[in-house]
Amino acid sequence: MEIAGYLASLVIGISLGLIGGGGSILTVPVLVYLFGVNPVAATAYSLFIVGATSLVGALPKYIAGEVNLKTALIFGIPSIAAVYATRAFIVPAIPNEVFSVGDFVVTKPLLMMMLFAILMVFASISMIREKKKCVDCPEEKQVFNYPLILLEGAIVGVLTGLVGAGGGFLIIPALVLLSKLPMKQAVGTSLLIIAAKSLLGFTGDLGKTVMDWPLLLTVTALAIAGIFVGNLLSKKVSAASLKKGFGWFVLVMGIYIIIKELFLSGPSAH
Repeated sequence: MEIAGYLASLVIGISLGLIGGGGSILTVPVLVYLFGVNPVAATAYSLFIVGATSLVGALPKYIAGEVNLKTALIFGIPSIAAVYATRAFIVPAIPNEVFSVGDFVVTKPLLMMMLFAILMVFASISMIREKKKCVDCPEEKQVFNYPLILLEGAIVGVLTGLVGAGGGFLIIPALVLLSKLPMKQAVGTSLLIIAAKSLLGFTGDLGKTVMDWPLLLTVTALAIAGIFVGNLLSKKVSAASLKKGFGWFVLVMGIYIIIKELFLSGPSAH
């Protein structure tokens, strides 16, 4: 199981390098199912792994001029504040037994995994769906819809804080639609935003969660190695077909988690 976990850690990085997102959606399931980490701690670990990997991935994009710093700031500030507040105050405030229906008790770990699985299903649909391209359209001038960007930044921040995913699949469409960024710039800018909010969000957990640093640093190192592989592959493989294939994989994973958590875990697990 651990070997499978280490291989999956590489895939997290490869995905981030190839499509600028998606990898973070695998981090929590990898930590929970392959390394046996508690789901609540796994969301904290995931913030560190995704943050560090995205930061390394953002550097070559920045050098290539594919990071828009103004957009990163406008989107990133409310997002970072929301992640930190969620990890420091909201997550600790969630009771261990959230609610019960008859004999079925919804615990904090179950709630975290279900939230995560639902997010995976939505993420996969956004990856699978074909985007219609306009061939004759003129290049759109960058326009900032400040209220919407700030609001989206805050919403993505809360979601990131709750489930430990970077939210690239939410950030990239937002940057393309709300900031009119070209796709390549949106990917690079997204990596920088993910890095900043994930790492700062993680600091909200320090002192509250017992960290297995050897495991955390090993998985992070493998994911970082993966991002370099992903960057190399992105020059050779069509990003669109990869994104779609990865989307189907994430969809299957999301459905699997829902079935496993609701029907295959014993009553004591809930």
